[in-house]
Amino acid sequence: MTETTMLSHPLAAASIRVPEHVVYRDFPSETVVLNLQTGRYHGLNSTAGEMLAALEKSDTVDAAAHAIAKSHGVDVGTVRDDLCRLCEQLSERGLIAISVPDGGRR
Repeated sequence: MTETTMLSHPLAAASIRVPEHVVYRDFPSETVVLNLQTGRYHGLNSTAGEMLAALEKSDTVDAAAHAIAKSHGVDVGTVRDDLCRLCEQLSERGLIAISVPDGGRR
């Protein structure tokens, strides 16, 4: 993916937050995420846990992708695609809130 197509994924410009009803904790080999509304635990591997932390610290999914790509020396387009896929999965489980630039929420 080139820089000119970097925001082609609809979530690339979105901001992500972890809602108040979700808590998580990092462990050496995984991140455990608990949705307090459902009582369900979710396990994220260390890569997905790092991605979640980067999403929470960054203004947008794209900014998180750039930070991760820079720190690991990998292609930003690949990281962006992986982050967008992770966001979709976490959102489906009620573990993150997504705010898109036009004011919409998912």
